Amino acid sequence: MSEDFSAVEPLLAEYAQLEAEMAGPAAADPAVMRRLGRRYAELGRIVAAHRAWAGARADLDDAVELAAADPDFATEIADELPALEVGEAEAADRLRQVLVPRDPDDARDVIIEVKAGEGGEESALFAADLARMYTRYAERMGWSVTIMDATDSELGGYKDVRLAVKARGAVEPADGVWARLKYEGGVHRVQRVPVTESQGRIHTSAAGVLVMPESDDPGELEIDPADLRIDVFRSSGPGGQSVNTTDSAVRLTHLPTGIVVSMQNEKSQLQNKEAALRVLRSRLLAERAAAAAAEAAEARRSQVRTVDRSERIRTYNFPENRIADHRTGYKAYNLDAVLDGDLGPVIASAIAMDEAERLAVVGDRE
Repeated sequence: MSEDFSAVEPLLAEYAQLEAEMAGPAAADPAVMRRLGRRYAELGRIVAAHRAWAGARADLDDAVELAAADPDFATEIADELPALEVGEAEAADRLRQVLVPRDPDDARDVIIEVKAGEGGEESALFAADLARMYTRYAERMGWSVTIMDATDSELGGYKDVRLAVKARGAVEPADGVWARLKYEGGVHRVQRVPVTESQGRIHTSAAGVLVMPESDDPGELEIDPADLRIDVFRSSGPGGQSVNTTDSAVRLTHLPTGIVVSMQNEKSQLQNKEAALRVLRSRLLAERAAAAAAEAAEARRSQVRTVDRSERIRTYNFPENRIADHRTGYKAYNLDAVLDGDLGPVIASAIAMDEAERLAVVGDRE
């Protein structure tokens, strides 16, 4: 009996419609093309899986019909039927998996904020370790990383730092930057002997990580200028001639949400304002995604609200060279390699947990 995948039909129609739109006037607008391309790539997985299942189903049906119509072939086909049935079942299972709704932001680039928390200077040094870890992981993935803004600490750490992580070219949703790095949001705890510790005692400190999908189309998320309060002030810290001499730093306050974004790394006030708007759009996009997920009653990764050790998602233990993720149960004794960018297995454990939970939700609905 043929399995009912009628729910795929509207998606196939949408895929064809997107294909037509991308071949039309929309091709002239890069921002629109990026938005259409994300959805096209997402649906492409479903279309490919449906075609594979339809082909396997047709092969199986043809074999059954031929065996029924021609007894001379019945014995020969009977030997082939088990393999055809297994192939159809595997294709159907793959189609069911890709039909589980993905996070619509998976193909997006991200902005990562790392902020020192408890632990003073040691926490700032750990924040720098985390920023370096994400940079090296991104390099392994072939992504680009730009430091958008940073506040240095006295010993060379970061009080806070923002990284823009971008894929090079169009990617499948499953391979997107957000698809991999969204699980990093939360509080990260470190246990080690600080450089400031003279008696060799192990201290515990924390740094917070906030990961936001980046909006690459300003028209996708309009910000009313009347909703913004813009303050300018003098930059501080290391930098060029404009630091501490001109009011080039910008602080944006989004009045409806209370979100505040400050930027001071660029040389001009206009550049800092544009960078701050970029971060503000990403924060608003993240809030919109979280609200949509809450409405659907599906658990999302909790992003850091306050940098407190009690909210930890992961522990980095230097004396034991151990890394432990408290959400997935992942544990390994290669902390040095992870901090050098070998973050793949840790992230894979979070992806596996997330996919299992989404499949379970679909199973409960059936």
